[in-house]
Amino acid sequence: MLRYHLGLLENDSVRRGKRLRPRLLFAVVQELGGRNDDALDAAVAIEVLHNYSLVHDDIEDGDRYRHGRQTLWAKYGTPQAINAGDALCALSYLSLLKTAQYHSPARVTSMMNALHRANFAMCEGQSLDIAFESEGTIDTQRYLRMISGKTAALFGAAAELGAFCSGAAQADVDHYGSLGRAFGIAFQINDDILGIWGDPEETGKPAGADIARRKKSFPVVWAMQSGLPGLEPVLEAYAGDGEIGRSTVERVMAALDAVRAREASEREASERLTAARRTTAGPVRDFLLNSLPLTQAQTLSS
Repeated sequence: MLRYHLGLLENDSVRRGKRLRPRLLFAVVQELGGRNDDALDAAVAIEVLHNYSLVHDDIEDGDRYRHGRQTLWAKYGTPQAINAGDALCALSYLSLLKTAQYHSPARVTSMMNALHRANFAMCEGQSLDIAFESEGTIDTQRYLRMISGKTAALFGAAAELGAFCSGAAQADVDHYGSLGRAFGIAFQINDDILGIWGDPEETGKPAGADIARRKKSFPVVWAMQSGLPGLEPVLEAYAGDGEIGRSTVERVMAALDAVRAREASEREASERLTAARRTTAGPVRDFLLNSLPLTQAQTLSS
């Protein structure tokens, strides 16, 4: 069951994700002059913990498909999926404990603390995301607080673990953790953009999929908060219950386009990426430059 979720079954051609979190971890290791072998178990821990969160998120969000195929709960049932997610969580910490082969007990304890804190922050962020579903409107500040936990915290932990595995001082650990969280916020806003305007061939979902589910993603939250004229289709659609029909989705998308919600979202993500990459160089800067397909990210100065 776990191998199915991870796309590791024989002859399984499913897309397996971009492994961004371990890639960030290794970029930090390389930038600080560490050894990849000393960080491999930490990278596995980060990726496995991420996948545990995906299994539980799919259940909580009712998502039946991920990467173009059935999610665990849709294929095997909710009880088995919950149990599989719990197993992935346990495996993550077991993998991180294996770093004791290369690092001192004190450093392993620090890494365990970083991963536990990120896990708790993810749970807190998911709780806020679920709560937002029953609220009429939220502002961008609350939204950013939510994704700081749900998405950005694990990117921050990935960068911190990379620094720990390189023997870095606490100041460097904190620096790269902050950088990772900034990337995580930009990543989630970019994901929100794809959830509305993404190419179905790339996302595996129809355009406007997040609108059909009334997800309060960044473009929608920004538009609602803006108070600009012409947003009646957005406000009316999000005031209802259940999924939104295709014609309504198209009207909402047209209203968001009219107030340039996509451009505002790209700008928010790009400004965060630009600020982060100005504080680093080498492999981490390359990671930041190449990991998100944002138009604004390509045009803002370095």
